[in-house]
Amino acid sequence: MSDETSSTAPEKSLFEKIGRAFSATPRSSDDITDMLRSAQSESIIDASVLQIMEGALKVSDLQAREIMIPRSQMVMIEDDFTLEEVLNVVIESQHSRFPVVGESSDDIKGILLAKEMLPLLLADTAEFNLESLLRPATIIPESKRLNVLLQEFREKRYHMAIVVDEYGGVSGLVTIEDILEEIVGEIEDETDDHEEASILPTESGAFTVEAITEISDFNEFFDVGLADDEFDTVGGLVLHALGRLPELGETITIDNFHFKVTGGDNRKITQLEVTKVNP
Repeated sequence: MSDETSSTAPEKSLFEKIGRAFSATPRSSDDITDMLRSAQSESIIDASVLQIMEGALKVSDLQAREIMIPRSQMVMIEDDFTLEEVLNVVIESQHSRFPVVGESSDDIKGILLAKEMLPLLLADTAEFNLESLLRPATIIPESKRLNVLLQEFREKRYHMAIVVDEYGGVSGLVTIEDILEEIVGEIEDETDDHEEASILPTESGAFTVEAITEISDFNEFFDVGLADDEFDTVGGLVLHALGRLPELGETITIDNFHFKVTGGDNRKITQLEVTKVNP
């Protein structure tokens, strides 16, 4: 009898801890988060479990527009590309799935899986037919809840969705990995490169800034407060200020910074030269 009592004592102690941590009835996700943090502080759950639980709660409140890869950063393949052109995009980007578009980037023809290209390397390339390799594209609205989308990814066994705005134009894309990273944190594999610094000083005293640099990172680097409520990236801020896609070498001054476009193409800007302007 004494052995049974001693063997169950630790279990009762654990239940008592859980009971104390979750004694109140939660009325919101914030209440649940507070309870989880209390459980972690009492060593009922560890920090990694807390992170995953908090991530899962956060995902239930997020919409596709909040985590999507924006249209300007999407790697797309045009439906009239040759086999060589397609392979160049696949090799350079190292992605596994690609939206295929027609005359415009709003004209989604389907999704190409990179693995579908492998048999063609040993086949007669003269018979290359891109359309025959495409899989149907899943189209979702910007307001799609991530927890619902994750469930659909699992049930219907697809890994990428194209996000469109209220007018049917392509806003961006979301992958199953994007959602999982919101829950468990950044997922890297052996092919991922370590990120290079997006803001680098030059010998002239200016700074080279990647257009996809987050405005929050820009503000932290320069200890300033550029508004980031409407746009996430420095490139987006510059595009909005100009009101159109700029040409290389074009300049604009925003607050106390002089921005010069030093990289880009006919769809987006990729790099800027930034100089501080004395107020």
